[in-house]
Amino acid sequence: MDSPQKFSNSKEVIAFLAETFPACFSIEGQAKPLKVGIFQDLVERLENEERVSKTLLRASLRHYTSSWRYLHAVVEGAHRVDLDGKDDAVIEKQHAEHAQQQLAESKQRVAEKRKEQAKNRPDAKNRYKKSAANAGPAKVDSNGAERPKSGGKAAGDGTNFQKPKPIKRSPPEKLSDTDLVAGTLVTVKIGKMPMPGTINEVGKEGVHVQLNTGMVVKVPAESLRLARPKR
Repeated sequence: MDSPQKFSNSKEVIAFLAETFPACFSIEGQAKPLKVGIFQDLVERLENEERVSKTLLRASLRHYTSSWRYLHAVVEGAHRVDLDGKDDAVIEKQHAEHAQQQLAESKQRVAEKRKEQAKNRPDAKNRYKKSAANAGPAKVDSNGAERPKSGGKAAGDGTNFQKPKPIKRSPPEKLSDTDLVAGTLVTVKIGKMPMPGTINEVGKEGVHVQLNTGMVVKVPAESLRLARPKR
């Protein structure tokens, strides 16, 4: 009998854990703080599970507990839970402070990466240069009167001038294959409004995006757009 196909990435493992231990793990909504030492509990409970290695299991736990969604849940006085969702130890102040520090540092790294991407993308700068070049210096008519820049008639000669066309803002770019990597800043449409976020993981069935609100969503790659640089 063929062995079952092993999981290949953290996304698959986390989805498996959420399905196997739904009272402990989740892939959306509010996360629950995990019991200290839960890795060893998982190793014992999954002893006969051939699809996940200890190395990938450990990496997946690290990925899960470093997400904004999880770090938001680690607050002083809240109970940690075991694999069956039962209350375990209460989160101490130092653990809560460490989680909030991790959260702040993670958000800062995302902000710095967004700023760097905006600086390296020439879209806005090029649009400004083209606009300035098209405008050119002020023109005068045969009588020495300055022609108006905003359209209408020039003073004294009755000549009509067209208003300069407004600069059209190009639609957000679709992601190329090189953009579909963890850390890329994107927007994803949630309801009527596009929400900014960062790609966490790319899998066969969709892309995991961590929104700036801390929520993690899974969406098809076609629904993502590159985040616009801030002006």
